[in-house]
Amino acid sequence: MRLLRLFIDRIYKLPHADRFKPVIDAFDAGMFGTPETTTGGPHILDCIDMKRYMVLVIVALIPAVLAAVYLFGLNVIKIIAVSYIVGGAAEVVFAIVRKKEIHEGFLITGLIFPLVLPPTTPLWVVAVGILFGVIFGKEIFGGTGRNIFNPALVGRLFVTLAFPAIMTTSWQQPLTDTITAATPLSIYKTERVLTSYWDLFLGAAAGSTGETCRLAVILGGLFLIFSRVSNWRIPLCYLGTVFVFAFFGNHFAPERIAPPLFQLLSGGLLFGAMFMATDPVTSPFTPVGKYIFGISCGVLTVLIRSFSGYVEGVMFSIVIMNALSPLIDHIVLALRYPPVRI
Repeated sequence: MRLLRLFIDRIYKLPHADRFKPVIDAFDAGMFGTPETTTGGPHILDCIDMKRYMVLVIVALIPAVLAAVYLFGLNVIKIIAVSYIVGGAAEVVFAIVRKKEIHEGFLITGLIFPLVLPPTTPLWVVAVGILFGVIFGKEIFGGTGRNIFNPALVGRLFVTLAFPAIMTTSWQQPLTDTITAATPLSIYKTERVLTSYWDLFLGAAAGSTGETCRLAVILGGLFLIFSRVSNWRIPLCYLGTVFVFAFFGNHFAPERIAPPLFQLLSGGLLFGAMFMATDPVTSPFTPVGKYIFGISCGVLTVLIRSFSGYVEGVMFSIVIMNALSPLIDHIVLALRYPPVRI
């Protein structure tokens, strides 16, 4: 490690090294950690720092990635690689232009984005989508920590609207090379036929790359909750609201609203609730706000699935509530701590 330390120190002294300082700093921090320390108090001790947060989220996504590779083949690795290369290059360019450090946030965005795409997505569409998500979902707001919307969802929403035929009609059946135009949600919406719950749970039905095996998604989501990386309030309220709303909705309008357990196990609901709605940057920071956020996402998801032209409502509901998160926190704080008039 001493030789590596000397090598990095020499790179800093090279001519024009300042132009690429964000890249050198990122490599340096990855190898040796940050040199920034404080000398005075007070301090709040917390075992969750940015790097540990990113690492634990990636660890939680590993079951979904492994399940995706098993169900859909090695093309999944190609999709993930393109996402990291193109999106990472965009992050580096913005960091160099702004002369700011490279944040680790893209390690999660670059992995979540390919997992919410159909496994047959062309690689050029993956590149366009992640580029749009990074630029218009994060960088135009100032980068990691300043973005209003989840960048992976912005990219997914863009490719869905820009390339509807590619994103909605070519779904690969797991463990086969068969291409179908129907997912469990679309089958129910058009034919009122329920896919086997067991097939949905284990990933034997068509769906997005990392969302299909719900068992893997649940394991990863529970890992995040118990490691306190994500807050339990949002996924609990999100999934609970979908279940309750769908339970009563299916009772009174079964021709429009699917049964509650089918709602939970179909589409990207579990993945969205566990990995995207819980994003600490784009979701409320107040406990009450998290309850409101989760409940609202659940209501919107069921409404969009049941009464709109789209069979899936998860990404729309989360993006809509991302936009309302600052307002939710503002109202909660204003009610909790009303201004004192003198």
